[in-house]
Amino acid sequence: MTIATAPLDATATTIDLSRSTVRELNQLLHDAEDGTSWTVDSPMGSHNIAVGITADLDVTVHGNVGYYFAGMHQTGTATVHGSAGVGLAENIMSGVVHVTGDASQATGATGHGGLVVVDGNTGARCGISMKGVDIVVGGSIGHASAFMAQAGRLVVCGDAGEALGDSIYEARIYVRGEVASLGADCVEKDVRPEHLAELTELLARAGRSERAEEFRRYGSARNLYHFKVDNAGAY
Repeated sequence: MTIATAPLDATATTIDLSRSTVRELNQLLHDAEDGTSWTVDSPMGSHNIAVGITADLDVTVHGNVGYYFAGMHQTGTATVHGSAGVGLAENIMSGVVHVTGDASQATGATGHGGLVVVDGNTGARCGISMKGVDIVVGGSIGHASAFMAQAGRLVVCGDAGEALGDSIYEARIYVRGEVASLGADCVEKDVRPEHLAELTELLARAGRSERAEEFRRYGSARNLYHFKVDNAGAY
């Protein structure tokens, strides 16, 4: 599967993390110019790689990364040919973050925008408190995913764990497989033509071959976060 990335650049700068530190790498990325390409070798599960990128870069990592890869990502594309630890693309604002393997807990947590793609599975709390990010997971997700999700779309091509969408606001969840259980105020909803259209576009952007018609949609029943005057006497 392929997603849209910057063109391959024969002049890409290669950083070997067996010889350089993560701090040195991140400083180089922060100082880099728009349109440049970077390759990172020997990540060895290091944490905080490629955090806070603010330029339109194409960063490719060969190997597994640790916690908070591409945290606070603002633009450009960051790709991991491997798996990622906790907090992948936490608080992403824009751009694309793509992991070809699996990701641990809290993928895309609090993300405001952009696209996060995980070809494999993610752990618990995928997309918690998401605020506009789009997350596409090729496999399954763990429990308490999309907890208090406020805006954005979470697409799951596999199964979802328990308490999906607990205390959800206005984010949309699409699941192709089975859902272990729904959280408080999360319900299954009709899939209308506009939902099929947006899901088709998201799947295409993520390089997926699944059909939108194969998914079910979940969202807020809108009972939990509305004020009810009958409850006013309790305060």
